[in-house]
Amino acid sequence: MMQTVELPFWLELATAALLLIGSLFALIGAIGLVRLKDYFQRMHPPALASTIGAWCVSLASILYFSGLKQGPVLHAWLIPILLSITVPVTTLLLARAALFRKRMSGEQVPDEVSSGGDRGN
Repeated sequence: MMQTVELPFWLELATAALLLIGSLFALIGAIGLVRLKDYFQRMHPPALASTIGAWCVSLASILYFSGLKQGPVLHAWLIPILLSITVPVTTLLLARAALFRKRMSGEQVPDEVSSGGDRGN
């Protein structure tokens, strides 16, 4: 039979606060996704919200399960670490693909940034 562990009130409060903060960031990202009009503007709120929200939810998970096991449970850090690496990379690739599509369709877009040493001199 499994033994139940009573968590301290401060730990439950901290877990609930982190979950609410993470949910608030997710809600803000969703509102930004719906309200902004351009694709490039709509990319930012979900990317930022998912990263920050995931950190808050993972920290809440670590606190809660560490309290239940009465010892550190750190494997939940893997999720926000992977998100912190993959979300910026995929956001950059999606932005480049959208910019390339706009260029190919003949729309007016900003000029390419040169990667060489010549800066217009």
